[in-house]
Amino acid sequence: MATEAEVIAPVSKGGSRGCCKSGPGYATPLAAMSGPSEKLIYVTAVYNGTGREKPDYLATVDVDPNSPTYSSVIHRLPMPFVGDELHHSGWNSCSSCHGDASADRRYLVLPSLVSGRIYAIDTKADPRAPSLYKYVDPKEIAEKTGLAYPHTAHCLASGEIMVSCLGDEEGNAKGNGFLLLDSDFNIKNRWEKEGHSPLFGYDFWYQPRHKTMISTSWGAPKAFTKGFDLQDVADGLYGSHLHVYSWPGGEMKQLIDLGETGLLPLEIRYLHDPSKDTGFVGGALSSNMIRFFKNSDDTWSHEASVVIYVKPLKVENWFLPEMPGLITDFLISLDDRFMYFVNWLHGDIRQYNIEDPKNPVLTGQIWVGGLLQKGSPVKAVREDGSTYQFDVPQIKGKSLRGGPQMIQLSLDGKRLYATNSLFSAWDRQFYPELMDKGSHIIQIDVDTEKGGLSINPDFFVDFGDEPDGPALAHEMRYPGGDCTSDIWI
Repeated sequence: MATEAEVIAPVSKGGSRGCCKSGPGYATPLAAMSGPSEKLIYVTAVYNGTGREKPDYLATVDVDPNSPTYSSVIHRLPMPFVGDELHHSGWNSCSSCHGDASADRRYLVLPSLVSGRIYAIDTKADPRAPSLYKYVDPKEIAEKTGLAYPHTAHCLASGEIMVSCLGDEEGNAKGNGFLLLDSDFNIKNRWEKEGHSPLFGYDFWYQPRHKTMISTSWGAPKAFTKGFDLQDVADGLYGSHLHVYSWPGGEMKQLIDLGETGLLPLEIRYLHDPSKDTGFVGGALSSNMIRFFKNSDDTWSHEASVVIYVKPLKVENWFLPEMPGLITDFLISLDDRFMYFVNWLHGDIRQYNIEDPKNPVLTGQIWVGGLLQKGSPVKAVREDGSTYQFDVPQIKGKSLRGGPQMIQLSLDGKRLYATNSLFSAWDRQFYPELMDKGSHIIQIDVDTEKGGLSINPDFFVDFGDEPDGPALAHEMRYPGGDCTSDIWI
């Protein structure tokens, strides 16, 4: 089902590769920390799976505290079709292209996880009111590459765009891989060499100085699109591996089995310093943070003992006797000092000092939702049998619903934004109230000196009040790039 949407004709880039003038982004992660404060944030907003026959849209949110429209949605760009499930987002060009004066961070890349379309959104003509430039048709993607269910998009220094795709058209994980688009979003081919597809797909991050790309594992689309079933984990429909590739060659060099400690390894982040050879991956179902690193022989390993373990809580009035935290997103500050992650089910956001990556230290924790907040039928159970729940504050008189999910950090590391929608089928299963009340965005003030987190009482964007009904808010991006979109080479 299609709806009307304006499509702007292709714009010629012009110019040539430069060696002296700078391109988009920043020369180094530390230089990025001195960049301007965010004024706008782009947020994917979803109607797919909510029961509302409306197209998903890109929301522009005003995050400038000096603006009269602060803490509100100031523009909505609906997609031309219904049923997309906008999810993650990326840029056509970022700091990896900083040395190319002809490169331009203009197009926000929006892969649709369910429909398979990939949208290119022009944010340069009017940053406050982005427009649709073009989209890549899922049938063409499948015909030329066999890929479907696009997820993570990263720009490459070559000007190309790489997108992880989680399965084939039938929802099988087998044959998933990486789609390569040229700078004008034409399909080129698959990035990985033939026969080198990952077992499962999800996130990826490349580190050119170490000639390596590592990707993670979610599950088979035919499993996760229907909601979460623990039996699917037992049946092998979810992953627990890291896939280590040569960069930019696309040959899988290693398959690292994280085992029971790394079930559903979703987000992956290297340290931002491109010379560093270590990073972290979050095992969502195991609720562990795992450190990986390069060995002296250029192979890669992970630490046998997890660096951070979120203990499952004994609970009552839930479908399982124990509840995992479910680490669904995390990020690292641009100076590589702090890590932040969410526990979507427990409802807390944590801050760790990782200046010693082998020994993270908890420096901040705050509850901003979750299944165990006061007023919920679900309660945590202590060893003596007594029960407890967590205090979750209201913001602007509104109760916080769902659990913290996607997060984004300001360039200077002092403001952390959080949405609360994971994926519509999982939202409906674990937080059904989001279907009727919608998502929200909150902002957490960060103490970057001693550590610590506190809620900004003046910021609350309620997607329950949207003109076409309550919507689900997911990934967030700043127009100038951020610590989860930009990679330095």
